[in-house]
Amino acid sequence: MPVEFLSDEQAARYGRYHADPSPEQLDRFFYLSPQDLLFLADYRRAYTQLGCAVQLCTLRFLGTFLPIPTQVPAVVVHTLTQQLRVSDDAWPARYTRPNTLSDHQARIVAYLGFVAYEGRQAFRLTRWLYAQVLTSTVRPSVLFDLATAHLVAQRVVLPGVTVLARLIARVRERTGRHLYRQLRSRLHPTQQSALEDLLAIAPGQRLTRLEALRTAPTRVSGPALVAALARLDQVRALGVGDIPLHDLPEARLGRLARHAQVAWGQTLSRMGEERRLATLLVFAQALERTATDDILDLFDGLMSSLALRGEAKRRRERLRSLKDLDHAALVLQQAVRILLDETVPEGSIRQQVLARVGEAPLRAAADAVQALASGEDDPLLQALSGSYATVRRFLPALLAGIAFEGSPSAKPLLDAWHFLRQQEAGGRGRPKWVAAPRPLVPKSWVRQVFPSKDVVNPAAYTLCVLDRLHQALRRREVFVGRSDRYGDPQAELLRGEAWEAARESVARALDRSLDPALELARLQAQLRTAYAEVGEDLPRNTALQVLHHEGQPYVVVSPLPAQEEPESLRELRTQLAQQLPPVELAALLLEVNAFTGFARAFTHVADGQTNAVDLPLSICAVLLAQACNIGLKAVARADVPALTLPRLSWVQQNYVRVETLTAANARLVDGQAQLRLAQAWGGGEVASADGMRFVVPVRTIHAGWNRKYYGSQRGVTYYNFTGDQFTGFHGIVIPGTLRDSLFILAGLLEQQTSLDPREIMADTHGYSDVVFGLFALLGYRFSPRLADLSDQRFWRLGKEDDYGPLNELGRHVVNAQLIRDHWEDMLRLAGSLKLGRVKAAAVMRTLQRAGSLSGLGRAVAELGRVEKTLYLLAYVQDEAYRRRILVQLNRGEGRHALARAVFHGKKGELRQRYREGMEDQLGALGLVVNAVVLWNTRYLQQALEHWQETEGELNPEDVGRLSPLLHEHINMLGRYDFTLPDSIAAGQLRPLRALPTWEASLSESAYR
Repeated sequence: MPVEFLSDEQAARYGRYHADPSPEQLDRFFYLSPQDLLFLADYRRAYTQLGCAVQLCTLRFLGTFLPIPTQVPAVVVHTLTQQLRVSDDAWPARYTRPNTLSDHQARIVAYLGFVAYEGRQAFRLTRWLYAQVLTSTVRPSVLFDLATAHLVAQRVVLPGVTVLARLIARVRERTGRHLYRQLRSRLHPTQQSALEDLLAIAPGQRLTRLEALRTAPTRVSGPALVAALARLDQVRALGVGDIPLHDLPEARLGRLARHAQVAWGQTLSRMGEERRLATLLVFAQALERTATDDILDLFDGLMSSLALRGEAKRRRERLRSLKDLDHAALVLQQAVRILLDETVPEGSIRQQVLARVGEAPLRAAADAVQALASGEDDPLLQALSGSYATVRRFLPALLAGIAFEGSPSAKPLLDAWHFLRQQEAGGRGRPKWVAAPRPLVPKSWVRQVFPSKDVVNPAAYTLCVLDRLHQALRRREVFVGRSDRYGDPQAELLRGEAWEAARESVARALDRSLDPALELARLQAQLRTAYAEVGEDLPRNTALQVLHHEGQPYVVVSPLPAQEEPESLRELRTQLAQQLPPVELAALLLEVNAFTGFARAFTHVADGQTNAVDLPLSICAVLLAQACNIGLKAVARADVPALTLPRLSWVQQNYVRVETLTAANARLVDGQAQLRLAQAWGGGEVASADGMRFVVPVRTIHAGWNRKYYGSQRGVTYYNFTGDQFTGFHGIVIPGTLRDSLFILAGLLEQQTSLDPREIMADTHGYSDVVFGLFALLGYRFSPRLADLSDQRFWRLGKEDDYGPLNELGRHVVNAQLIRDHWEDMLRLAGSLKLGRVKAAAVMRTLQRAGSLSGLGRAVAELGRVEKTLYLLAYVQDEAYRRRILVQLNRGEGRHALARAVFHGKKGELRQRYREGMEDQLGALGLVVNAVVLWNTRYLQQALEHWQETEGELNPEDVGRLSPLLHEHINMLGRYDFTLPDSIAAGQLRPLRALPTWEASLSESAYR
């Protein structure tokens, strides 16, 4: 039974004192209560009392006894002798008789209520292990530690290290075989044959069907969308999409799917039949969802591109037609002047106009104005008007390939989509165009779609439906059943009996009342207090002014003055920067791994183990290559087995992925949080969110346009979250520059570090009333830096409330009835988010267009207006609050500057074609930046300690303004060797390289 997952260090630490107990542990486990002293009083000799006390506390602390009880830390012996008031001089030599030791151990086990690991206890642990393995993907070494803690908590004496390790290995192996057997049993022979064919290479082909299917689209075009739909049809043709897998552990299925996504076809072929078919089944179902996502991403990108190109074309044509429009306007001007001339008799106006201007020029001018002047049509209609030919290339396949569902508000759109499908199907049952559903068409499109009462323009109607579909998909008002990113955002909300059972506990967890009247009364009281404080301080608040424009009041707040830097701070920064030792980035990563062990978080995608030789070295090399954007060849070394190109490629494909990067990053964040210097910067309760923009010059469907950030190319935004201790605890890859407010809540709810930020700062792009409302419901404080306060509205809950000098400013009234009507639904939504039942980004998309959840979105926005008003009143009142927001946002921007310095290769452009590749590379960048921050903080802390020893006490305010975002002492550009071997200097040639094998060839299959 293989148990290689247990490291030598972990095995040596099991059931042993690997370090001195901390003061807290001494107080908890080594304090002798009166009952303990009474138990030990039965022994007369001092060394016997001390030895028995050591064994008693050892069992309480470790869960087992030591083979040699006297081999305990000196601090333990000292703590116990102080309580027993005995000497420890002779006890190590005299407390050695085996009969005495075993007799004491039996009495101690009975006294503390422990039980031996046998029979019933072994069965219980085995059952507990099965539950853990089935419901999670923790690696075996972590499961070993969890099992140890579980046994100690259950007061079971720990078994031998090999006994527990072998049990865990056996449970994992049996669970895996059972899962494979269950999956295979759900396949009938035809389906098994179809899956096996995925690994076969057809005559004349170079790749297996598996390779072809997992190659995602990269070009945004109509033919690419048709090809993506054909790919989805091939996946569906496997016939395994309807096999139910919901009763199997989702985490284990996810690992199987990921392994099939990155593994070579030969690797899958060499698996046992049960495991191979199980892996292919799970992969096929996952591929159907991701292929659907790719199609909808393509559709989104294609519709956006058509609109942008159409708008650019419209503007060019508009510029070209300005001369004709000006000429026509001048002609019509002459006619109008004659019409307005009072000296011209009314009866001869027409003759005068025709005589001076001419009938033909006048008609031509009128026609030109009608053709060229902009009307009330939707600008998007004008932009898309020339795109029908492009749409027809993919529309038939899209109508046949994707089945859309939607919320009740999307019924007109779904009816129109069904009508188009009937039109495309043809046959006798095809309806006439005059019967096309009309509620879908907005007023701005009506004139083009319905030129007259009983006439329909098919091209305009089709474009209108596609445009409405595009917008509804972005709001998730329309969704697709088998999709990861475009699924129903309401499907997993707490509802029915589940909500009734959880509503009380959810309300307690959110610290909210189930009675909306109580909540509204509390908010109304908070508003009164906040308005009163600002109003009372208004004469003394020199930074705040209440001005009027056209009779309407608005506020202006003076910019924050620059915070002066005392001479002591400048001197401290200079001295500390000079003391930081120069270091290579590669050495920095290895050093950080030495004291955090973050490389142990990288596990193999197939078995979750970390038993590869010199894996930390390979992991650090891959992370450096990705973070610096220089590729694996730049860090490969043919003379170092752990750094050969094939080895690094294998490690990158099988070990570096989002979940392992997340686990490793959590270790770095935890390590930073434990440093005293980091605690001086903050306690982890505050964070900021901001985005880094990256140009993506390669063909991909996962990048978007934005001329401001990307010029004429596409790009992505890495929206990341920075804590007040300078570490990044979460990051999200966003195509293009979608509104930040869609993702800001996800960073808090989905991050997996020990930090628990309760307040988050952001720029204006992260703001919306819905964000304020959801933050408040979930117990967070949202503190954005708003660009223009003069445009902000101040709200009130009660019309009758009097806010004194600010009464007119807070004239807008919140719709409290809407909050009352939807209060329970709002709590249900917040509880679903808190429990992780739904994704925050999907919910935000749905709520942002207020009202798409039967008024729930508008209700959340109304609550958000109250919370936003409370925030605004605090913002204009408190300069320290404004400065705290600015400081935290500056920390995030400083971290971005460090990330730019690290990500220096290939002109700082991101050259990944697939979303998984982008997430992996930018996740590696965030991890390496955190490693730099942690390394700098440790050395800054050491330098400060040296300063205190030599220079005296430090000003705490100066320490709080230090930053670990330094990189001048870190070499990120590699090392250049200017030595020449003697043989080459003598004129000999270098040996040619051997031809690469298939194993050494790099491929992008890891991101397909």
